Amino acid sequence: MSPANPGYQAPSVTVSSSLPKRKSDAVLIVPVVNGQDEDAGATVVANPFLDAEAVGEIEVALKALGAKGGTDQITRVVAPSLPVASVLAVGLGKPRDEWPADLVRRAAGTAARSLNGTESVITTLSDIDLEAAVEGLILGAYRFSDFRSEKTAPKDAGLTKITALAADAKSATKAQAQRAVDIATAVATARDFVNTPPSHLFPAEFAKRAKALGEAAGLEVEVLDDKALAKAGYGGIVGVGQGSSRPPRLVRLTHRGGGRKSKTVALVGKGITFDTGGISIKPAANMHHMTSDMGGAAAVVATVVLAAKQKLPIDVIATVPMAENMPSATAQRPGDVLTQYGGITVEVLNTDAEGRLILADAIVRACEDNPDYLIETSTLTGAQTVALGARTPGVMGSDEFRDRVAELSQAVGENGWAMPLPEELKDDLKSTVADLANVSGSRYAGMLVAGTYLREFVADGVEWAHIDIAAPAYNTGGPWGYTPKGGTGVPTRTMFAVLEDIADNG
Repeated sequence: MSPANPGYQAPSVTVSSSLPKRKSDAVLIVPVVNGQDEDAGATVVANPFLDAEAVGEIEVALKALGAKGGTDQITRVVAPSLPVASVLAVGLGKPRDEWPADLVRRAAGTAARSLNGTESVITTLSDIDLEAAVEGLILGAYRFSDFRSEKTAPKDAGLTKITALAADAKSATKAQAQRAVDIATAVATARDFVNTPPSHLFPAEFAKRAKALGEAAGLEVEVLDDKALAKAGYGGIVGVGQGSSRPPRLVRLTHRGGGRKSKTVALVGKGITFDTGGISIKPAANMHHMTSDMGGAAAVVATVVLAAKQKLPIDVIATVPMAENMPSATAQRPGDVLTQYGGITVEVLNTDAEGRLILADAIVRACEDNPDYLIETSTLTGAQTVALGARTPGVMGSDEFRDRVAELSQAVGENGWAMPLPEELKDDLKSTVADLANVSGSRYAGMLVAGTYLREFVADGVEWAHIDIAAPAYNTGGPWGYTPKGGTGVPTRTMFAVLEDIADNG
């Protein structure tokens, strides 16, 4: 990704109602399940594109290999009667009357990850759930090799062509496929941002790329540099960024999709392009993972661009603070007091609790647009990982809207979980010299304390949700389903689902 070529370039997707008439080099992806009899092996899911001869041929080959149809299990076989190079059977587990979309998405992602060197696939998973199949294939095929030399770069082009088989290949079905492409492209774009090393993605460069994406999508774009931020009183962003030789930025991206009576949604995302912890420096072990500390900003930028591409009939305004948190002679110190945008003073007890400082500024600015809803997301606390693990975002905020966001997050497979903001936690943020302290003196409830801090900056009457993605934004383990190692793009699909829900239901 570069300003000259913003955004991820997804494989091309076509929808067809039949297999090719001539022999193709493509791999055919076929869903299978575990047979009723343990000895029966994998059974092909009812499929309108395969005749009895082809089904029998596939099942005989699978049985010969002892293949099963367990979730995410894959087996590649040859079926000479079919006009493809080979067949990839991907397991969906036990037979069902209805298939959850994320099960199909994961199966497609697993299939795509197994097909290194394959440029073209034909999938029959799409007849179960076309959107989920296309999303899963694109996200599973995702790779990031921008910084590899010829010595280690992939020698093949990767997956470049997807044919989705659908019994009904009319225009409405093709529109579904394009929607899936747009969503997967947004997630992959967020992944690209996260995976770009901090040597190449610092605040000014991040702002430049976000601006290019926004302008390409027809968004209104505003970028404030460090001088403008200081003049306007963005004390949190300036304070965090002052220790770096690469000064901070604030990017505003606006999609005007609604009329006078439409809803307005504010999006805010944490854009710390690298986090050393500042003077309260982090341990050296695994500090390189902090290349992901702008995962919230990456997802917000990708989401507002997606909203524009999908022409959502609401206004969406993204406010994205960007800074690098470094220790130096100019860095803020533990014990310093800064003034957040809007006037609240904060005693900085720990410079590694910097995300909430830049987010508070951005939240106050976002609320000046009088939004109906505000969604903020950030890789905010290690306590999220302790409480919920590596794959489950914590969702806090206004009770009703928080639950709505969590429910939609679970529906799209990003699995956000509603968490409380107990009133007594505010007492832990008292300061002896300022309005607030940026951390509590307690080791407990760190994720909730951070949410409580952010709540102080949300304007009255604004329904809001905070999504902590400290671990879910960056997969430090092995790939699984449609999720690669490195940047995941979470919670892009959650935020877009919420925007669509607001557009449909207010």
